[in-house]
Amino acid sequence: MSDKHVCPWWIGYFLLNPLRRFLQNPAEIIAPYVKEGMTVIEPGPGMGFFTLELANRVGASGRVIAIDIQLKMLERLKSRAAKAHLLDRIETRLAQPDSMGLTDLAMNVDFAFVFAVVHELPDMCSFFIEAAQVLKPGACLLLVEPTGHVGIEQFDAELEVAAQAGLKVIDRPSIRRSHAALLKKDGELPK
Repeated sequence: MSDKHVCPWWIGYFLLNPLRRFLQNPAEIIAPYVKEGMTVIEPGPGMGFFTLELANRVGASGRVIAIDIQLKMLERLKSRAAKAHLLDRIETRLAQPDSMGLTDLAMNVDFAFVFAVVHELPDMCSFFIEAAQVLKPGACLLLVEPTGHVGIEQFDAELEVAAQAGLKVIDRPSIRRSHAALLKKDGELPK
């Protein structure tokens, strides 16, 4: 998760623009997948455009683990979560260049919300393997990439790499200005 390909932290303020909700409403996107009591990971949360809604959905008995390589993004996310009285449901983690640092969550995550992040990673293969390792058998990962940054061939390549990690496409939800796929972890992971 090197920061070589990552958009600058200050872009996070633009991504929080309230007008964005008309194009990508967090509640509508997340509602079909996230339920109370779940453990959810969100790699690349930025300043938390989706994170606060994830925290609302998991309720007091669930938790959201937000992982980013930019400390300033995580600090702003925590500030926003505190103001919304949701900080107790959100754990932030600063990722390392080669890992999200989630080994303690092995086979304990109910859902992974991966929005507009894979195209920024230098090693998507390692990312999908690590994501698959933390998901429970039968758990899902929602992969969403912006059409303005990712072409259909690149998105299909991401799906192929995810399949090699044991994540199979089960649905292709429609999300504005995005390529999207719901992936499910099968029982056994490939070696």
